[in-house]
Amino acid sequence: MDAADLRVFEAVARLGGMNRAAAELNTVQSNVTARIRLLEDELKTPLFERSSRGVVLTAAGRRLLPYAVQVRHLLDDARRAVEDDGAPTGSLTLGSLETTAALRLSPILSAYVAKYPEVDLVLKTGTTAELIDEVLEHRVDGAFVCGPVDHRELEAEIVFREELAILTAPTVGSLDELFETGDLKIVVLRAGCSYRRRLEDILARRGVVGIRLLEFGMLEAVFGCVAAGIGVTLLPKALIGPVWRDGRVAVHELPASEAIVDTTFIRRRDAFASSALTTFLQFVRPQNPYR
Repeated sequence: MDAADLRVFEAVARLGGMNRAAAELNTVQSNVTARIRLLEDELKTPLFERSSRGVVLTAAGRRLLPYAVQVRHLLDDARRAVEDDGAPTGSLTLGSLETTAALRLSPILSAYVAKYPEVDLVLKTGTTAELIDEVLEHRVDGAFVCGPVDHRELEAEIVFREELAILTAPTVGSLDELFETGDLKIVVLRAGCSYRRRLEDILARRGVVGIRLLEFGMLEAVFGCVAAGIGVTLLPKALIGPVWRDGRVAVHELPASEAIVDTTFIRRRDAFASSALTTFLQFVRPQNPYR
């Protein structure tokens, strides 16, 4: 068994068929089929159950797959390391909370792209839970998430600090008035939003439980629902300046113990850090609240 065999096996398992794996690997199906049969002969066990609809991993194949995935990522990182001569070039895929992208990243991204036009930069947004999975599965090189993050496979570095506040309709005079509401709804950007969990904890400490949830895909939709009195939300205070000043929402400050949240940049410990990534982080780190 060698790395090439495991790479063929991983492609077949991931894509669900010999034909699709052959196309990705730029070879013919007969070659893929032969490599899989040789690997099965060497290991003395079938790795796939075959049918007219494709292939499905056997129990032995499922046990082998994590190791094959590790080999694929290791080979990809080895190639990237050899090709990386220290100049920021090539692809750089980052993840971010939507609030962080809107509040913090625009000037950083603009300055970085202007200085390093040879980097193909992609930014994907999501929730903290989604972005942690994206990093763990090697789909992004790193991501800005709501901290703290404690995972043995991830490096985490605090880069920003935000002050959160509760937003309500302008007619709500105080948080005490809000907490007396019998049918309180939380408005969040999407399922898995880290601010949702924090707001639920804040409300629970004040005896407000059994809260209904509303999910929207854009910040403007969240602001609109809050302004209309449909629900309340929790967001970074710096992000809500315009809608606050326009009188569309009321902003209720919280004690520092509940309001302060750190935005953390995470990446895999075992992944190759390209020059494009390390240089990008040099643009980000001056804003680290602990520097």
